[in-house]
Amino acid sequence: MSSEGPEMSPAMRDVLGKVRQMVPPMLEKFHKGQMGRIAVIGGSVDYTGAPYFSAMASARLGCDMSHVICTPAAAAVIKTYSPNLMVHPLMRQSPERPIPPTSGNAPSSADTDSAEISKRIIEMLPRLHALVIGPGLGRDPLMQETCAKVLVAARERKMPVVLDADALAIVLKSPELVMGWREVVLTPNVVEFGRLWKGIKNHESEKGDRSETAQVEALSKALGGVTIVQKGGKDYISNGDTTLVVENRGGLKRSGGQGDTLTGSIATFLGWRNAYLEELWDHGGQLDESETIGLAAFGGAAITRECSRRAFEKKGRSLQASDLTEEVHGAFIHMFGDEEVDAKL
Repeated sequence: MSSEGPEMSPAMRDVLGKVRQMVPPMLEKFHKGQMGRIAVIGGSVDYTGAPYFSAMASARLGCDMSHVICTPAAAAVIKTYSPNLMVHPLMRQSPERPIPPTSGNAPSSADTDSAEISKRIIEMLPRLHALVIGPGLGRDPLMQETCAKVLVAARERKMPVVLDADALAIVLKSPELVMGWREVVLTPNVVEFGRLWKGIKNHESEKGDRSETAQVEALSKALGGVTIVQKGGKDYISNGDTTLVVENRGGLKRSGGQGDTLTGSIATFLGWRNAYLEELWDHGGQLDESETIGLAAFGGAAITRECSRRAFEKKGRSLQASDLTEEVHGAFIHMFGDEEVDAKL
């Protein structure tokens, strides 16, 4: 790890050492796509930045292929942001006003039926290692229903999924979709965590009597052991059994969109986790599979906080989410060091 920047605690260095074991070395034998194929589902007519920031963070951190699955209106905009992303206009929003079926302008079921819309997205899942659902999703009923169906299919495949922002509303409405799903990661901020606590635990008065660690552990257990990243002054990560604290210093500006860097970063670590579990390189297998989801979340959170710190030092009050995107690679080098040159083939 680089000596640049503030010192990290010994405990955090120990966990980062474990996370580093999941980071693939740069080897000539690898093929395109083996180091992570990620998709971000979100992006509506009102929100085009969030899925872009998530997908770009994933790409800048080092996944091989980064996709965005969004509405056609959002796709047209996102494609202008970067030619490096693969953008698929497969999502649909509800019609602004009902159109009589007898009208010649009535939309087809392919644009209004969540089952048909989700089918096109579900067909992509075998080509992916991890999903992010939520950035720029919005609360549109058709968008939410479509994502709920995609979640069911992803769970059947035991695919890791990161849920953020408006995707957390799906969890509140239908917690059974994620209950006991060990490969799912929720990334609520303080307000979203409070909503989940009230909706899932139904004992909001007890929340104030617990430490942050106890709160995130309790909510994770209530959802059957999903991994939760409670964002805040420190990030608390728990699957109900093991709790990790990410405490490296971040920036002081709380601009919108910084959480999208987090979701994309976690997704890349989840893609690397797949490569680690498939033993695509000789790594000695020192990590237990049960701890790898939490380690992926830890790595993503640590990278994001370092991006925030570096960007804030340069931009101060003017910091925007795009400034974090520019810091992803430098943050990786700081947290994990330069690329290995002596990896075993």
